[in-house]
Amino acid sequence: MILTHAGSQPSQKGSAEWFTGTVRIDPIHAPVGPSRMGAASVTFEPGARSHWHTHPLGQLLIVTAGRGWTQCWGEAKAEICAGDVIWCPPGHKHWHGATSETAMSHIALQEALDGRMVDWLEAVTDDQYRR
Repeated sequence: MILTHAGSQPSQKGSAEWFTGTVRIDPIHAPVGPSRMGAASVTFEPGARSHWHTHPLGQLLIVTAGRGWTQCWGEAKAEICAGDVIWCPPGHKHWHGATSETAMSHIALQEALDGRMVDWLEAVTDDQYRR
């Protein structure tokens, strides 16, 4: 068993290579073989969002606070709120983040495939975010 105490892992600032706006990532669990499961708590300040991305084995999001948006490529943007659970299938292009006025936090769970959990793509434009 591995017990990780709350607050024992340093928070990280979301990189501008992968996020727009102010994002904080709090690690929860890094994969320990043979498991491939990793998890993090991610907080988006108002207006902040991820870039478009995919996950080789999918991603499960559990919204824990606030209000946000998510969008799959070619589909309408959807509002998400605390308590909502979102499954993003493998290879499905999407983004998620806070609304323009409200912060949002979620727990993200995903498995690594050959050491890779995410494939980052282009930034979500302001126009795409506002639509």
